[in-house]
Amino acid sequence: MGELRGTHVPVLLERCLELLAPALDRGDRRTVHVDATLGLAGHAEAVLAAFPRTVLVGLDRDTEALAHARDRLRPYADRIHLVHAVYDELPDVLAELDLPLVDGVLFDLGVSSLQLDAPDRGFAYAQDAPLDMRMDQTRGTTAEEVVNTYPADDLARVLRVYGEEKFARRIAAAIVRERGRGRITSSARLAELVRESIPAPARRTGGHPAKRTFQALRIEVNQELAVLEAALPAALDALAPGGRMVVLSYHSLEDRLTKQAIGVRARSTGPVDLPVELPGTGPTLRLLSRGAELPGEAEVAANPRAASVRLRAAERIDPDAEPAGEAGARTGRTAGTARGRSTGIGGEGRGGGGGTAGTGRGRGADPRPAGQGKTARADRERPRRQVKALHQPSARRRSATSAPQGQDGRRRPGETDEQGEGS
Repeated sequence: MGELRGTHVPVLLERCLELLAPALDRGDRRTVHVDATLGLAGHAEAVLAAFPRTVLVGLDRDTEALAHARDRLRPYADRIHLVHAVYDELPDVLAELDLPLVDGVLFDLGVSSLQLDAPDRGFAYAQDAPLDMRMDQTRGTTAEEVVNTYPADDLARVLRVYGEEKFARRIAAAIVRERGRGRITSSARLAELVRESIPAPARRTGGHPAKRTFQALRIEVNQELAVLEAALPAALDALAPGGRMVVLSYHSLEDRLTKQAIGVRARSTGPVDLPVELPGTGPTLRLLSRGAELPGEAEVAANPRAASVRLRAAERIDPDAEPAGEAGARTGRTAGTARGRSTGIGGEGRGGGGGTAGTGRGRGADPRPAGQGKTARADRERPRRQVKALHQPSARRRSATSAPQGQDGRRRPGETDEQGEGS
């Protein structure tokens, strides 16, 4: 394993624990938490310490990080399963462990502290190193191969899409010219080449000129966005009801995919014009954060690498479960109906429900002035008729054409398109 290279301070640790707590603290029941990007196990160690009945499934594609994490989590050896895998392989990992559902999932995306601080990994543009950038050094294409073999158009596309680099074509052209003189193998040479390709005024702002190029190459080498796009739905499918997922993103492309993945499940799939939710069409997620949460000043001061983080979180819910407010309202209506039948107050005819005035056949006298009960019922019935009219366009047209009019063809005051609806 060797000596640990790099320092690791978990990003937004307390907030992550706070969001995961309702899902992982289930009393006497064992819970399962997935750390899909284990890294140096900072978040994982805190979860295991805070929730004694939680079992951890930790995934990482970096074998060096896995070795350090295993050593760090040795005190919890009886509650951990550490697996060398990419997070889009989560369904296969859970199947092998015979875990059909989990209670918590954490994604801490991007490059790890170990990879940034290890000079020979090639991730950092501030240090000279071989152009590797593979998170899993046992397989895959290196950044050196991408830089030296991709056509100019493909290089420009990678830089523009994954790095959001405005000068992608200029940089790609400079790389092609330089590699014609000799193979580009050094991260320092690449960083200098990018700096020279960007106009001087643009270099004065926005940090190091090469940061977007290095981000784009890293994403291309590790296929990060393609993996994430497959992994997020798989993780959401694995959540048990009441389970929660927290995602920490570090650039807009990751955050956009996360927002889309959880947003589509937090909305109803039923027709928007129906007054009630059809079974099976309700949302399956409840958003736990209003938009993306950003780090506070204290967090950034203690851990500068948290400056660009965006947090999103969601909870798995039953789409057919009735919200507590609606259940309470129906209980209240039922109770009101029962009281109306026994007292005659609020019951039309024989004390029927709905809160309308009795007509004389109820068992009690209506204390309200005459006519007030009918007005209340009309007020309550109006929304129902409006909803019904939305689904009966032909009836609405007939109503409009058959409405009584004066001899001059003009509508009299108080007449409307919908029958029974006065102004």
